[in-house]
Amino acid sequence: MHLSNYLDDVVVWAPAKINLFLEVLGKRPDGYHEIATLMVAVRLYDTLVFRGESSPALTLSCSEARLSAGLDNLVLRSAKLLQDRTGCNCGATIRLIKRIPMAAGLGGGSTDAAATLLGLNRLWQLGLSDDELAKLGGEVGSDVPFFFHAPAAWCTGRGEIVTSMKLCMPLDFVLLCPAFGMATAPVYKNVVIPSTPVSGDPIRQAVQKGDVDYIGKLLHNRLQLAAEMLEPRIAEYARMLVESKPAGCLMSGTGSTLFALCRSADEAGRVTAGLERSVKAHEFKLIVTRTA
Repeated sequence: MHLSNYLDDVVVWAPAKINLFLEVLGKRPDGYHEIATLMVAVRLYDTLVFRGESSPALTLSCSEARLSAGLDNLVLRSAKLLQDRTGCNCGATIRLIKRIPMAAGLGGGSTDAAATLLGLNRLWQLGLSDDELAKLGGEVGSDVPFFFHAPAAWCTGRGEIVTSMKLCMPLDFVLLCPAFGMATAPVYKNVVIPSTPVSGDPIRQAVQKGDVDYIGKLLHNRLQLAAEMLEPRIAEYARMLVESKPAGCLMSGTGSTLFALCRSADEAGRVTAGLERSVKAHEFKLIVTRTA
């Protein structure tokens, strides 16, 4: 996340994430699933603008009309949690400029929540550390703590236990974002938990070495088959990405976004050019990006 002050406002740029690896280890007593995942932040950003209010009131406006601006929005939930835990009597007007597709497996709601905690911590001069904010974020959503450890991290538990990782080089991607989204709960409901989980150690080592072709061979998402069973177009789009011959391709999170991991920015351009010929026949958006 990137944070800056502009006149009376605090502005935060909140990145999307993709999962290079996601294994489901089992069902937890609390109803969540135990997972192991390797996530990286990418240069696709929502922007949040925070302005202080003298009263404790919290208001949210959003550029995306389909997104609720009520208390069910993770932005307001995060702001209210921060008020409650710190006893802060300040309020804020929050403006969200939405660019990350919704229900797409890119962590849009989670990154907005993390940005809210970061931005209001600055605006209200609370002095909380990133670790303290990440712990609060884990109460809002499983992916929220990751964004305080970007650009890369290994996440376990339900996703809230985060170990930062270093990237020795940027990774280039082409995101294929379908016009439809995927709800998280049905995908997890349909996943088949393996008796022997795939180990994430090899891909962690490959990422730390910067071996793109090896990373591509080790990409893994246990949820992809479950998502494809619910929405066959995901499998169709995955085949299109494979045919473009990148280093590897995978679905991110619970979908619907798929990505091609490319060996260079030039290859990302080539993959995009090839896929653009299919855009008119299929409803999806292509985004060329790299790790943040």
